[in-house]
Amino acid sequence: MRKLFLLSFALFAITATGIAQNSVPAKVETTQTTADGAKIEFETEIIDYGTIENNADGNREFKFTNTGNTPLVISNAKGSCGCTVPTWPKEAIAPGESSVIKVRYATNRTGSFSKSITLTSNAVNAPTKVVRIKGTVKPPVAK
Repeated sequence: MRKLFLLSFALFAITATGIAQNSVPAKVETTQTTADGAKIEFETEIIDYGTIENNADGNREFKFTNTGNTPLVISNAKGSCGCTVPTWPKEAIAPGESSVIKVRYATNRTGSFSKSITLTSNAVNAPTKVVRIKGTVKPPVAK
């Protein structure tokens, strides 16, 4: 009798659980709408200097556009070492406008290089963005 009672109780619990699960409405999936805010989009995220002469022009520019709907403010730009010096616009970049991050690499350093510049901004798509430079500097010409 006790076994019959336990078996009946177990069947009731399984059935009740199945009914409860089936009566719960399905979770509605929502798609995220485009977030409001500034958005930063670069023409290129890597600049390759190629092979350049020692003490050649080490200045390059990363062009970007604010594709968002509020002004973009870059609060900081930091090179991965002292040989990579970024300069960034201090004023806000209006929606749809473009600007540049200027980078100067110390080309008196012989050999291959691969450096990064880390940008901090109010961009909703990339509040912290890393862009890179790379290349090879030839040894100085013997005189």
